[in-house]
Amino acid sequence: MTFRFCWVAGLVRARGGLRLFPGGNAMKKVILAAVSVSLGATALVGCGGESSDDAFEGKSADTIAAEAVKATRDAKSLRIVGKAQQPDGNEIGLDFHVDDQDHCTGTMTGQGAKADVVQVGQSVYVRGDEKFWQNTLKGKPGTEKVVKQVQDKWVVSDSTQAGTEGMCDKQAALAMLDSDKSERKGMKKGETTEVDGTPALILEKKQENGEKITMYVATEGEPYVLKAVSEGGKVPSETVLSDYNKKVDAQKPAAEDVVDLKKINA
Repeated sequence: MTFRFCWVAGLVRARGGLRLFPGGNAMKKVILAAVSVSLGATALVGCGGESSDDAFEGKSADTIAAEAVKATRDAKSLRIVGKAQQPDGNEIGLDFHVDDQDHCTGTMTGQGAKADVVQVGQSVYVRGDEKFWQNTLKGKPGTEKVVKQVQDKWVVSDSTQAGTEGMCDKQAALAMLDSDKSERKGMKKGETTEVDGTPALILEKKQENGEKITMYVATEGEPYVLKAVSEGGKVPSETVLSDYNKKVDAQKPAAEDVVDLKKINA
C-alpha cells in the first residue's frame, strides 16, 4: 500500500512519497489534488509490551497486512495525516477527513504555501493563500491580477474538473494506496505497542534498496492501519490514519466568500 502524491494544483507540482505501505513506484495519479504538510502527525506512544504472538495469533504478517488493508478500505470515513520529504528538501503532506459520501475537509501546506479544502457533494472549495495561487497559476496570463482576487477566498469547482478530480474520493484514494500489492508482501511481525493510545502490532519490511518500512495495525476491534513509516529511502515519509467511521463535518462556505475561478477575467 503506497501513499504517493501527484498534486495537480496548489503548493507543489511534484511527485512525492507519503505512503501507507511505503516503497515501490510513484503513483500516476492520486487523490486530494493539492498538497500539504501536516505539522504534528499523531505521535507514537509507548514502546514494547506484550509479545506479537498474542495479537493475531496464528496469522502470518502477510495475512495481517491484507486484512488491515481490507478493513481500512471498508471504513466509512477516516482521517489521513501525513508528511513526506521530497528529494529537493521540500516537505509536503496533508491532514484530511474524508468519507464515502463525498464529504471532505482538510488543510494543505508546503513550499511556504497553505490551502484549505472542503467538498460537499460534487462541489469542491479551495481557499489558498497568495503563495498557493501563485504556484497554481504560475505561467498563466494575468496571474497576479487573479491572485489578488482569489487569495483567501473559497474558489469553487466541480469534483470532476481537472485539477480537483478525485480530490476527496475516499474509495479512489484507498484503492490507490494499495495499487502495488507487492509492497505488503514479505513483512515480519514485530512487537506490540500503541499509536495514540490504541494498541497496535508492528509489521516491518526491509527493501533491497535499504529502505525500511514499518506499519502499525490495530490489535483491538477492526485491524485498521494506524500508522506507516518509511526510512532510509529517497522519500522518507510518515502516514497516520485515525478517526475511523467518525462523521466528517463538511459544510459549504458562505456564498459571499465563494468565487468561481472560471468567471474571473484576467
